[in-house]
Amino acid sequence: MREDKSQKSQKPRNLKEMLAEAKNTSELMVDLAYAAIFYNSEDFSEEVFRLEERLNDLVFDMRSLAVLAARSPADAGQMAGILQVVTDIEKIGNAAYDIAKIVVKKLGIPSELLQDLPEAEEVTSRVRVYPESQMDGRSLGDLDLPVESGMRPIAIRSDVEWNFDPEPDDVLREGDVIFLQGASEGIEGVRDLAGAPPLERLVSEDEGVGATESLSELERAVDLLIEMKNLSEVAVGLAYSALLYYDAGLAREVVAIEDEMDGMRYRTERWVLLAARHMESPSRLRGILHLATASETIADCAQEMVWIVEKGEEVHPVLSAAVGESDEVVLKLTVVAESPADGRTLGELKLETETGMYALAVNRGGRWTYRPRDSYRLREGDSLLASGAPEGLEPFAELFGALEEIEELGE
Repeated sequence: MREDKSQKSQKPRNLKEMLAEAKNTSELMVDLAYAAIFYNSEDFSEEVFRLEERLNDLVFDMRSLAVLAARSPADAGQMAGILQVVTDIEKIGNAAYDIAKIVVKKLGIPSELLQDLPEAEEVTSRVRVYPESQMDGRSLGDLDLPVESGMRPIAIRSDVEWNFDPEPDDVLREGDVIFLQGASEGIEGVRDLAGAPPLERLVSEDEGVGATESLSELERAVDLLIEMKNLSEVAVGLAYSALLYYDAGLAREVVAIEDEMDGMRYRTERWVLLAARHMESPSRLRGILHLATASETIADCAQEMVWIVEKGEEVHPVLSAAVGESDEVVLKLTVVAESPADGRTLGELKLETETGMYALAVNRGGRWTYRPRDSYRLREGDSLLASGAPEGLEPFAELFGALEEIEELGE
């Protein structure tokens, strides 16, 4: 089994596979970087740094292949679009690297940020397999982690070898590090199976916060930062969707988000400076400024990605195929009349637990709502954009009365 795992971790041999892996790697880096802050964990940061080295290698190889593949002016035009996306994926990875450095460099993480940092519908975690634990020597299929814990394996690292496509027959061994996504409630159960100690959240003491006014200023800065984090993630999801569906409407939404992010960054910086006047140790606010910059950078990358669609340029088929074949698929479906989704709220549908798909946005009458709340009630004609594991496509489509559409897509 070791040979299989090692073989999977070799670099992909064609541009489509490289693009898909680079996309997955950059997204994993962002998730782990925020997890590093949430848990104040240098171990999480170190995983981000390891992934950055792999991403750099992939980016170099993809650029080389793209240059070699351009044999005519038409090829060069399409490859220029691919190279733009490759550059943006690299920049997203760099932004994740900068976020992870906040913990390692001890730039300051206010307790208000840790308290308000939302536990997303889907969180990323890592755990090391300890000797003679319940995971040691067992296959992923035997453990059945998605059912038992609500967490699904997305990657495994064995020493320096990476497996970005874990399969049920992969056997875990002592020292393996497994990366998972899913409901936060499942983290402790997975760590127990791996024989790992409980993962403690950082609880910082409030230091030097005097007046109620200063606390309010800091809270406003934190609220803006959390919104920037969420919007940047939505922007990237919409950007990949725009490329996959060649949807100019989605591209315009990405541009609108990026414009909003610029203003939010300026407002965040203002509130941080106002809060610093009342603090004995303003240096602990540096983490907020670094996070704001990283979030804006990620949104900028999303905008750059959709330039191809926005300007009406042709998207290379390899790019669309790579986006469609990544670990997380992006799907846009319309609510069919009298389907299970028609007239029900997102909370009632329990998309995350029933299908493993997460709502990115809903289009109603030409207007998009980003990250709709559980109370959002769907109705006939609404278009829902969602992302998640490929295994969730069929149950997700059934809720919307679009099973035939998914079957045709598969064919």
